Amino acid sequence: MGRPRRKPGPPPRLKNVVEASASKGNEAPLISHLLELRTRLLHAVAGVIIIFIPLAFFAQDIYSVVAGPLMAQMPEGTTMIATEVAAPFLTPFKMALLLAVVLAMPWLLYQIWGFVAPGLYANERRLAAPLIISSTLLFYAGMAFAYFVVFPLIFAFLVAVAPEGVSVMTDISRYLDFVIKLFLAFGVAFEMPVAIVLMVWSGFTTPGKLKQKRPYVLVGAFVIGMLLTPPDVVSQTLLALPAYVLFEIGIIAARLFVPGSKQVDEQLEGKIPNE
Repeated sequence: MGRPRRKPGPPPRLKNVVEASASKGNEAPLISHLLELRTRLLHAVAGVIIIFIPLAFFAQDIYSVVAGPLMAQMPEGTTMIATEVAAPFLTPFKMALLLAVVLAMPWLLYQIWGFVAPGLYANERRLAAPLIISSTLLFYAGMAFAYFVVFPLIFAFLVAVAPEGVSVMTDISRYLDFVIKLFLAFGVAFEMPVAIVLMVWSGFTTPGKLKQKRPYVLVGAFVIGMLLTPPDVVSQTLLALPAYVLFEIGIIAARLFVPGSKQVDEQLEGKIPNE
């Protein structure tokens, strides 16, 4: 018997071309995603710059507004100081840049949404849009709460406890770092309902299980408030209590907007049999 004939295959050079084409086909989606990510990042940066340019002309006024809660509590005749040579010029511009990022938040979230939306299912897209809008509004609400409620109380407390003979004259750069920390702390803390909805939606937990963790959440809120705010009871309490209230709101929102969460809790409680 003769040898079985080998099936004809592509010549070695043509085989290399085919393998290279397959490899390029696998790399093409990755390259397209990277290009899309670069485009979204450039659009996000451009949006911040466009908002920052007009704000830069009013940087001094913006800083004066942000420093208002402290200036209102300082003793008469005292002012803020600058301990660095370029601080009177650079610090207001940093504040204007921060404000530009905050104002551009809807545009930044839109760019994130535009990048991840093609990979989501239809039901996920319907849930994502309300979450983006609500997270933006809650972040703004947290910053507004910090400015209008927390700042006056904190600064009044800190100025009142200053030892006799000590003049309260805060450095403008240190004050900027202080308020940025508080703005971010309260802005992130107010995202609690969105975080809870996402955890329930992903199946990580259920509203019923979260209810059982209420004592731990309350203690954790005070611990986080202690870590993220200045070392005083006033600011710690003003962060912990709203965070806990938002935790309860998040549980209600999860039961209302996450399909099937109520039925899962009822199954876990034994009210209805598992299918």
